[in-house]
Amino acid sequence: MDNIENLRGTAVLDSPSLNKGTGFTFTQRERLGLRGLLPRKYESPEIQVSRAWHQLCAFEEDINRYVYLENLHMQNERLFYRVLVEHLEDLMPIVYTPTVGDAVVNFDSLYRNRCGMYFSRLDSGVMRTMLDNWPSSDVEIIVVTDGGRVLGLGDWGTNGMAISVGKVSLYCASGGFDPAKAMPVCLDLGTNNTALTEHEYYLGSNESRLTGDAHLAVVTEFCLAVKDKFPNCLIQFEDFKTEDAFRILEHLRRKVLCFNDDIQGTGATILAGLINALRAQGTSTRDCRIIFFGAGSSAIGVATQIMQLLISEGLSETQAKHAIWLMDSKGLITDTREDYDNLSSQKRKFAQHGEEPCPDLGELIQRVKPHALFGLSGFGPVFTREHIELMCEHIGKPIVFPLSNPTSKAEITAQDAYTWSKGKCLFAAGSPFAPVTIEGNTYVPGQGNNMFIFPGVGFGAVSVRAEYIPDSFFLCAARALATIVPEDEVRAGKIYPSVSAIRAISKTVAVAVAEHAYEVGVAQLYPKPGDMDAFITERMWYPMNDGAV
Repeated sequence: MDNIENLRGTAVLDSPSLNKGTGFTFTQRERLGLRGLLPRKYESPEIQVSRAWHQLCAFEEDINRYVYLENLHMQNERLFYRVLVEHLEDLMPIVYTPTVGDAVVNFDSLYRNRCGMYFSRLDSGVMRTMLDNWPSSDVEIIVVTDGGRVLGLGDWGTNGMAISVGKVSLYCASGGFDPAKAMPVCLDLGTNNTALTEHEYYLGSNESRLTGDAHLAVVTEFCLAVKDKFPNCLIQFEDFKTEDAFRILEHLRRKVLCFNDDIQGTGATILAGLINALRAQGTSTRDCRIIFFGAGSSAIGVATQIMQLLISEGLSETQAKHAIWLMDSKGLITDTREDYDNLSSQKRKFAQHGEEPCPDLGELIQRVKPHALFGLSGFGPVFTREHIELMCEHIGKPIVFPLSNPTSKAEITAQDAYTWSKGKCLFAAGSPFAPVTIEGNTYVPGQGNNMFIFPGVGFGAVSVRAEYIPDSFFLCAARALATIVPEDEVRAGKIYPSVSAIRAISKTVAVAVAEHAYEVGVAQLYPKPGDMDAFITERMWYPMNDGAV
């Protein structure tokens, strides 16, 4: 971070972390050489936020709102986060999904300012030295992507940096991380997207994407360099291809403080929603049956955590797996499929034993009679009226979770789900949907947003200096999230709490995770805080725009 003692005049205004615009007091302006460089009037943070919000609302297209916010981010960091925190429910779809999908596709064309760090295969051997170029000597959170599988959009190479930037913003706004201790990172490991490499503005390597051991070696060097430079830093992997995501996580999860949000964060978020949806449905967790349409990293992550929950409820591993039915592009994953031996180890783990192959979702619904239908395919609208009506035939309140992002990739819209189920379904999506009114009744779709989980898990882990992040952190976080929604609201069909309370939610999750870290022996902060709630609250950063400089 810039050293204020060495900066005066326009250098202060050019520093995003120091600039307060018209929020500098007259004494500060005199001391910092700012007199005459700003309009005479001093403005409170409230007035600055009001003006920024007024400017933001003047844009008609979300992508232009995104560009405005990122420009503000690069000019006045405190004001950016103050606006984001105070309007988070409205701005979350702008800084992250679904608008961030448009930002990824257009990142090379929209590029204006530095927004993180880039590392490539050509940097092998010097990554640790490169980290010394970052302006902060203390980093607690890094979000890193290689752009290999961005949302449901595919391989977007270094354009994936927009994902890391958006995720870091959410860690700070909703989780309490200090932006001075946060770093977005993109690993430029090539791309197989020829449309990108042929574009004159593309910022990354034109080489084909690294794979296998060569890919893992670069990621490993980066992570070990981070651990050496920033020993208490959490590394969150984001939007790697499925096979790379699992390989990296298994290789590094005990070597550095890290987790994969697509695998683990998604799993915990959906698990919390499932816990509450089953409560609303009146189904015992032990008795549930779930069909997954899609079997990528996110689906495997969700399925794994559901299995862990069922085992914790007293089921055997075999019984728990029999509750989870996964379909990929070729149909039901079963050990009787001709291509079974060619499936990834993650898919084989959930293969149904002895079940006949089934390429058709409707047929599988009739066979399994599931309590819940999850979509994690990235295909867009694929759940039909027939599918929803079949669900309604055997369960009064079917659970329907179309979880693919962005909104255009969701397996079904909220309008269709509520209409075809006659308002009976318990609905949550990965992206936001507007309320739906049917025959005078209004239904508010839930959103299974990972933001309910990852900021709290990350903040709790870093706060107690966790040695590593065990799977049990996410089961703990899911249970904490589920309990936030009151019982009467669950019975009325509310699955998730309101995003407007996200900082309180993140604190609740962080406290639960931090306490659990001591229970399982991975916390390294001693003595243990006597009041964990007070300890976490005190550590959480808030963008007070009127602070001293």
